[in-house]
Amino acid sequence: MKIVHVANFYGPKSGGIRTTLHHLGRGYQSLGHEFTYIVPGNGFYCEDTPAGRRITVPSIRLPFSGGYRIIRSNRDLRKLLTTLQPHRIEISDRFTLSSIGVWARNRKIPAVVFSHESLTGLASNYFPFSVQRFVNWHNRRLSSRFEYVITTTNFAAKEFLEINTQNVLQVPLGVDLVTFTPHARDKRMHNDLVKGGDILIVHVGRMSPEKKPMRSIETMAELQRRGINAHLVFIGIGPMWNQLREAAKDLPVTFLGYIADRNRVAAILASSDISLAPGPIETFCLAALESIASGTPVVASQTSAVGEFLAIDSEHPAGLTVANNALAFADGIEKLLESDLSEITIACREQAERFPWDRTIELLLAIGAKETDLFPTPPKLRVA
Repeated sequence: MKIVHVANFYGPKSGGIRTTLHHLGRGYQSLGHEFTYIVPGNGFYCEDTPAGRRITVPSIRLPFSGGYRIIRSNRDLRKLLTTLQPHRIEISDRFTLSSIGVWARNRKIPAVVFSHESLTGLASNYFPFSVQRFVNWHNRRLSSRFEYVITTTNFAAKEFLEINTQNVLQVPLGVDLVTFTPHARDKRMHNDLVKGGDILIVHVGRMSPEKKPMRSIETMAELQRRGINAHLVFIGIGPMWNQLREAAKDLPVTFLGYIADRNRVAAILASSDISLAPGPIETFCLAALESIASGTPVVASQTSAVGEFLAIDSEHPAGLTVANNALAFADGIEKLLESDLSEITIACREQAERFPWDRTIELLLAIGAKETDLFPTPPKLRVA
């Protein structure tokens, strides 16, 4: 089968979307399928990669996004897709690429769209007034254009189920269980990064407003007031880089920037004591999943989807969720420090092992085979 995935917001320093595309490509190819992914770039260029054939097309740089790009011309994109003759199309961008779903349907090409973000959450983050009518209209329009809308968690699916969307399927993303492992822990690295502190805390993620990275800085300030000798390491870049560095200038915080070497990221995660995921509208958060695969528990926002894979209601959770403020995050860190971190490491790894990329690939291919009975029944929504 020829599978073509079109994605915006992909670049040399992008995080989750880049990781997802590469693992999907490797997974599809390992089962004998042909995979091509089309992403924004400076011009037309085609190359073979371990994840499949990558085609970059002319794009526009989004202002104030920290370098993100979107494909410039859907007309040229449609011509390219006509040339490629895919058996299935996958789309990662619900905003500017939804017309491809209509184009594919008219040509009887199955097409699915990944909803990587909560539009309800994004709207509430950027608008001081309700735009729910627009959100509902957009989600109805989006779902009508594709065979299926793919969501990764109950949280991501919720805004579609609330409007009774019938073609929503849930496919959790996976984690690289070989690269991200507790065995990557490096005592020397821990000692170097903690800089004389007792506790090493890590935050991996894009420095953009909707992900609330400032909350990690505020949490460090609160930990200092409580006399907890911790050091925070930031991995990532984004439009808030300068603002965060200014806010942290008198705090024990190190900014490592974007790290391309996944093995080094894995070693840092495994060598840390606690990982933070403060984003309140995260629909999955691969960094949090990579943290628990590395044996490092996560303190996450209780309004995001992260708690769904931390097993917070189980006997042995892989972390905990807290309210969206620095006091609550500091409380969560203190609670984890009172626990046996060696036991938590085991629980973290066991929970992460429930999310192999092989399972993600299996479910996505089941869509093409019309085997949707393999998918879990969507949760029933409570009536307000």
